[in-house]
Amino acid sequence: MITQEREFPLQLNLSLSKVFEHYKNLVETMGTNERFHKILEIEKKYPKLSEGLDSEEEIEKYAKQIDFVLEDLFPSALQLNEIKIATTPFQQSIFKSTQRFKNIIKAAGKDFEPEIKNFDENHFYIMGCSIILNQHYGYKIDFRRPFYYNIPDANGNIKNYRVLYNGDFIDIEKTNESLDITQEDIDTLVENFDNIDIWKEKFPVGSWKFKGFVIANMFDVTTDVSISDFKSHLLKNETDNEPFVVEFERIFRTIFGIEDLKIGFADFNYQDQTIEKLPYKNVHSYILGDTNQKPCSESFCETSYHSIFKKHELYIVTNVSKYHYLYPQNPLYQNLKENGVESIILASIVHNNRVLGVLELVSKKVNALNTINANKLQDIMPFLIDSVVRSKQQTENELELIIQEECTSIHKSVHWKFLKEAKRYYAALNGDTPAHFREITFEDVYPLFGQIDIKGSSEARNTATKKDLELQLTNINKIIKKAHKIEKLPIYEQIVFRIEGYLSDFKDHLQVDSERQVLDFLKGEIIPLFKHLESKNNELKKLIESYRSTLETTSGLIYKYRKDYDETVMLINKRMASILDSKQREAQKMYPHYFERFKTDGVEHNMYIGEAITKDESFNKIYLYNLRMWQLQAMCEMENSYYKLKERLPVPLDVASMILVFNSSLSLRFRMDEKRFDVDGTYNARYEVVKKRVDKANIKGTEKRITQAGKISIIYSQREDEKEYKKYIQFLQHKKLLDTDVEVLELEDLQGVTGLKALRVSVLYSKGKDNTKEYYTYEDLVKEINS
Repeated sequence: MITQEREFPLQLNLSLSKVFEHYKNLVETMGTNERFHKILEIEKKYPKLSEGLDSEEEIEKYAKQIDFVLEDLFPSALQLNEIKIATTPFQQSIFKSTQRFKNIIKAAGKDFEPEIKNFDENHFYIMGCSIILNQHYGYKIDFRRPFYYNIPDANGNIKNYRVLYNGDFIDIEKTNESLDITQEDIDTLVENFDNIDIWKEKFPVGSWKFKGFVIANMFDVTTDVSISDFKSHLLKNETDNEPFVVEFERIFRTIFGIEDLKIGFADFNYQDQTIEKLPYKNVHSYILGDTNQKPCSESFCETSYHSIFKKHELYIVTNVSKYHYLYPQNPLYQNLKENGVESIILASIVHNNRVLGVLELVSKKVNALNTINANKLQDIMPFLIDSVVRSKQQTENELELIIQEECTSIHKSVHWKFLKEAKRYYAALNGDTPAHFREITFEDVYPLFGQIDIKGSSEARNTATKKDLELQLTNINKIIKKAHKIEKLPIYEQIVFRIEGYLSDFKDHLQVDSERQVLDFLKGEIIPLFKHLESKNNELKKLIESYRSTLETTSGLIYKYRKDYDETVMLINKRMASILDSKQREAQKMYPHYFERFKTDGVEHNMYIGEAITKDESFNKIYLYNLRMWQLQAMCEMENSYYKLKERLPVPLDVASMILVFNSSLSLRFRMDEKRFDVDGTYNARYEVVKKRVDKANIKGTEKRITQAGKISIIYSQREDEKEYKKYIQFLQHKKLLDTDVEVLELEDLQGVTGLKALRVSVLYSKGKDNTKEYYTYEDLVKEINS
């Protein structure tokens, strides 16, 4: 019997009977030929080959005949290509193989013996039992698993090979020790995979006979396994930095087959346009070296920056020394040379079209990393990007938590309740029962909401962008035309034609990606061309220098009209917020209430008033009415302040004011996850829905917005609210803050909200002169500003 190093339910006998049967069938169907005849002659001359060889000595004795019979299964033309062996199950005895398999085993070392990965003694035994059940009984016991060998190459790198078995040439025969297997036995076995004793009870060691051989084909799946390992390691939350780096370098070395390959990573700070070392995972950056942060202009040349951060393409340097010699001032080559790098692949990690960081694969060998093997990154990058995004989000969450813990302030009107709960929580921490910080809620409070919104901000922003692009292209056009006069090249005419095409397109409308198209045009063509032109002609050099002086340093675009727009919005928000904050301090003295404001394209504010906030039993609805009247008056004063500011603004924008009235009280809940207050309950959520949508609503039956420049719109749903606010309006008319043109309007139905109405009234604008006042309507004021 063939020597077996482990317990097995099968006695192994090498037999070629199935092969001989195959050739007999070929003779019957195809007729005889010389090779078929010789093979069948061997069967007659050496019947032992069919009966079965019981020992290693017998296999060696008939080695020549076995080689000849199996020659069609091991064609000579594929000896250096295929990795194939003929063997008894699980390589108990390998008696024929291709030359490539022999070369692989030789490179692994003299004492190396291949072992199936993740397959123990019990698995081998159960696999033998499953062969018996499938081959002899026809029971479909599916124990098929991917089989892998880990075999080192000559350099010590582990290569992974998957094994596929062909069982066409085997027979399973019973012996006197074989036990009959019933359906009841099958039921027991499938319920007890891990109980090896039951399997050995049903299939005693050596109780069945294996007659034949198997063909095992092996395939190099090193890259696939490495990618799988790469994905697995990305999902781990490693706390030990060093193994994290070491393991990833091992995986990348296996994928690329480069012994000294190392990995680095640089984080990209979009706001500051810098690259930085990671704040987590002690990963080195070969671009940064020993520094923690550098501007991109000091880390990359223009070409590498454009490839990585604009085109999101790989940037590969195959010979750092060569290019550093040719371009000694290039910051990228300087950094790499100082860090001992001779070849590098830089890959931008991009998510939602935004660069998060740069992966660095480096080697000390020239040409080790190149444009060919760089393509291997295509299979890895999607998983790496997902991991970086998760890490970024985790880091941002941790930073946000620090900001919230250290910087979030609780409005003083409700601070008392947070302090009370904090004391309870602290006491509970020192007790025996589990402690948690309970939600902070304020029942039965009345909400007030108001906003002063910049009208047409999106259109104004687009107009500013269009003017900047037109101005920049016009300036470029002048330089190109001048260059054409100096040097009559047709290409200059073609560039002028394209510029005028852009300008013509902008007159019609500004596309979403117009700015990006122009930026690509500048980066790809104009900037390189201007570098060339200024080196040829002093007159052109002066024009180009003058042009560059108009550009914003970071973006490389003219930022004139957009700057005016941004400054206008900033000035409006700053002025409105300042007035509101000042007025709020006065209102808090009248009666304490919760207040918060937000700057967007304008300023909006929330207020909540009620006994739950004031702590003591002093609340009366008179304080709610007082706060509503105060709010309306404050909005009038904000409008007045804005229109005094308007004539000094870079861009003459308009604003529109709105107040939302909610008739009922509601519950206010502090959202611990977002560190902010929110209304509580499904019914109360209607209030939030109206807040978000009402300023964009139209007057019923028209396409006109309810909010209008020069007027305050008061949105409500109850008749009693209308009566209440008409009283406030009459009072403010008496104070010359509001005009007499009060309108009662119906709003179009909003999604989930119907029956809203509005009071709309014009604001009177005052202009103080020597203690006298002149009052203007909005139309009068616009005429005066424009005169």
